[in-house]
Amino acid sequence: MTETVEQKAQNLKPKKEIKAITKSIYGEILKDFPEFMKNPLNKIDPHTQYTPGIEGYVFDGRDESQMAFWTYNQNAKSTTHSHEYDEYIVVVQGQYTVILDNEKITLNPGDEYLIGKGVSHGGEATSGTRAIYAFGGKRATRKIKE
Repeated sequence: MTETVEQKAQNLKPKKEIKAITKSIYGEILKDFPEFMKNPLNKIDPHTQYTPGIEGYVFDGRDESQMAFWTYNQNAKSTTHSHEYDEYIVVVQGQYTVILDNEKITLNPGDEYLIGKGVSHGGEATSGTRAIYAFGGKRATRKIKE
């Protein structure tokens, strides 16, 4: 019997459930990314994204890889797409569902997922979800041009 993507993902999850809570040094629970991560110079142009209602900020590596910090301001579904590089996701708050070939893999806070180069995928997010993405290539375009 062939194992589905969902079954493979379940086998990779730790046996003990870990609840992720993000707190500041002062002990309060964070409900947004810190202000220094939301510099307007790093804001991603929302018109270049596959998902409506998303707010993001990007940081670039010297090898053209990127880290993006996304906040989904509404329940949203992204269009199916692929990249010429790997894509890594970790959910900080809320819930994001990766969709691969009509299979849905739900990610909760602390869950991670790696989408390989060239793999067609989409996703769904609940309003208020925050996630950190790493891209093995240039993915995001800033709203303010350099």
